[in-house]
Amino acid sequence: MFVVAKNSVECAELLAELGGTDHGYALADLTSEAQAVEAFDQAHQTLGRVDGLLAVAGGSGRRFGDGPTHEITSEGWQETLALNLTTTFLAARAVVGKMINQKRNAGGRGSIVLMSSILAVAPDGVHFPTHAYAAAKGAIIALGTTMAAYYAPHGVRVNVVAPALVDTPMSTRAASDSATLGYARWKQPLSRGLLDPDAVAATMVFLLSDRARNVTGQLIGVDGGWSVTAAPPEEESDVG
Repeated sequence: MFVVAKNSVECAELLAELGGTDHGYALADLTSEAQAVEAFDQAHQTLGRVDGLLAVAGGSGRRFGDGPTHEITSEGWQETLALNLTTTFLAARAVVGKMINQKRNAGGRGSIVLMSSILAVAPDGVHFPTHAYAAAKGAIIALGTTMAAYYAPHGVRVNVVAPALVDTPMSTRAASDSATLGYARWKQPLSRGLLDPDAVAATMVFLLSDRARNVTGQLIGVDGGWSVTAAPPEEESDVG
């Protein structure tokens, strides 16, 4: 296990939680090409080979100016895409170049799992009108699909996970808003609110594992029923 992130304390805490002595980490801003290349070179040198990549860097662009399209600033657009799409691309590029040149094992040459969002395929126009974020997450789906098609003959699998509202530190705003929580209880009936992070992690771990060695090019929604559940009646409106 090797972690690449910006915060050394969080890296150390995660590795301590995982246990073991064969783990390491590198600090990097994954919007920077040079830092991404250096970090994943370090990972490869530490591990000897890279069998899996879980690319989860990203987050809301509201603080940059993301919002409905007519309100998004140029800075908000660029910063949100950099945070979500550029980080994913640079990580995937750095790793897949190493995977295709290593020996096959029982699961092939490697597995890559990219992080999208349910908002890219089942958008909500009331609580989450963040169009730059959705565009970035939609592009990640396209990136994952085209990568899967190209690298399958090389023995490298690429899949994409699209979660809905998950109970993480990044969802503090949603978790502290009663209206959003009520919406989540309706829209995610299987979880009856925000998703447990372990539910999303379990899907990612499966896709990285040899048990999924025949799975590639797939978009897996872990959404508690979001994509098949209509909005609450009070959220519906007749626009136009």
